[in-house]
Amino acid sequence: MGQYYRFFVFIAMLTIQFIRENREKVLELLKIKNFQTPAIIDNIIDLDNDRRNLQVKANDIQSEINNTNKEIGILFRKGDTEGADRIKEQNSLRKERVLDLEESLRKTGDELRALLLQVPNLPHPSVPPGNGAADNKIVREGGSIPVPGKGALPHWDLAKIYGIIDFDLGVKLTGGGFPVFKKKGAALQRALIHFFLDENVAAGYDEILPPLLVNEESGFGTGQLPDKEGQMYYIPSDNFYLIPTAEVPVTNIYRDVILDADDLPIRNTAYTACFRREAGSYGKDVRGLNRVHQFDKVEIVRIEHPDVSYRALEEMVSHVEMLVRKLELPYRIVQLCGGDMSFTSALTYDFEVYAAAQGRWLEVSSVSNFESFQANRLKLRFREKGDKKPRLAHTLNGSALALPRIVAAIMENNQTPRGIVVPEILRSYTGFDIILKD
Repeated sequence: MGQYYRFFVFIAMLTIQFIRENREKVLELLKIKNFQTPAIIDNIIDLDNDRRNLQVKANDIQSEINNTNKEIGILFRKGDTEGADRIKEQNSLRKERVLDLEESLRKTGDELRALLLQVPNLPHPSVPPGNGAADNKIVREGGSIPVPGKGALPHWDLAKIYGIIDFDLGVKLTGGGFPVFKKKGAALQRALIHFFLDENVAAGYDEILPPLLVNEESGFGTGQLPDKEGQMYYIPSDNFYLIPTAEVPVTNIYRDVILDADDLPIRNTAYTACFRREAGSYGKDVRGLNRVHQFDKVEIVRIEHPDVSYRALEEMVSHVEMLVRKLELPYRIVQLCGGDMSFTSALTYDFEVYAAAQGRWLEVSSVSNFESFQANRLKLRFREKGDKKPRLAHTLNGSALALPRIVAAIMENNQTPRGIVVPEILRSYTGFDIILKD
C-alpha cells in the first residue's frame, strides 16, 4: 500500500512552495488545529533545501558529462585516444556520482513526502481554537425541543416494540452495528433517501450512483488515506476499501481533471450505503442507531471557484437546514473548533438534532469546505479563459443527510400512545402517516 504514495511527488497536502513562503502563518494556523509536532514544518523546509541542493549537484555533474562527451569526439578525431580514454574514465566516475545523488534524492523525497502526509489542512481564520466538542460554537438553533411524555422510550426500545429495526438479527447476520430495517422501518429509510435526493436535485445537484468500493488512489485523493486508514474496511485481496462516505467516489470523479472555469460550479448528490469501523467506540452513547458500522447517507459535493467557495458553503448549510426544518426536527448548527475538525477540512459546520427520549443532541450532518487541500491531492484544476496555467479548484461536501440518527430522532420525538407519527413531508413517500405496533 505504501508504494502508491510515492507517485504523488510534491502535490500532496499543502504545497512545499506555500509552506516555504508562509512558514509563520502556517505555524500560527496549525496551532488552532492543535498540531502537536510543529517542528515538522522546519524539517520539511530543511529537507526541501537538501533536495534542491542535491538536484543542483546532479544537474551540474550531468552537464559536465554532456560537455566532456563532446570533447571525447574531438580527441578521437584528432587521434588522441589516450586523452579520450582518460576523459571517458572520468565520466564513468561522474556517472557513478550522479547515480549516488539520484539515490539520495529518492530517499530525501520519500522522507519529505512522509512528513507532508502528517500536515493537516490549515483552518479558515474564523475557526475558533479548542480541544473538542465542548469548545464548538453554536451558530444558530431552530425548532422546539419536545418534552418527552411519561414512559417515553429510546429508539432502540421502540424499534423492538414496533418491529421495525432488528439489532439482534444484524448481529446474527454480520455483527454488532449492522442493523436490519424491517417493514415500515425499511419503508421509512427508503422514504428519507428519496426525499433527500429529490430535494437535492431540485436545488440543482446532479444525481450520481457511484461504486461502494474504491481503490487506494481514491482514498488518498480525498484524504481518508493515510489519516483514517484504521477506520475503513479494507479488502486486501483486491486492495479496495469500502467507502465511509459518498464524498470519496464522487469527488474522485474529478481526479486528474482540468476543468474550464465555465464548468464551475459542479454540484453532485449521491445516495450510498456507508461503512465505518468506528474502532474504539463504546458506551451508552453508541447504543442503537447512535453509532453503527453500516448506514445510509445522501451526500452533496461541490467543485467551486476559489473566489466563491465560502459563499457556496453557506448555500450548502442553508440547504441542509431546510431539510431538517421540513422534517420538523429541533436542530442546532455548530461551527467546529480547531481541535474537533477533520484532518482535511478548512471550515466545518455540524448539524445536530435533538432526540427527546435520550435527552441529547445527535450529529446528523457535517458540511465542510476543504479549499484546495483535496484538489491538490487529486490534481483537480480549472483554467480561466485565456490563461495557460490552470489553478486548483476548491472542493466542498456535506451530508444531506445521514439517516441513522435522523431516524432515531424521528422515532423518539414523534412517539405517541397510538404509535410513531411520520413527519408530514414524508407521508407521500411512505404511503402511511403513523407506525403502529405489530
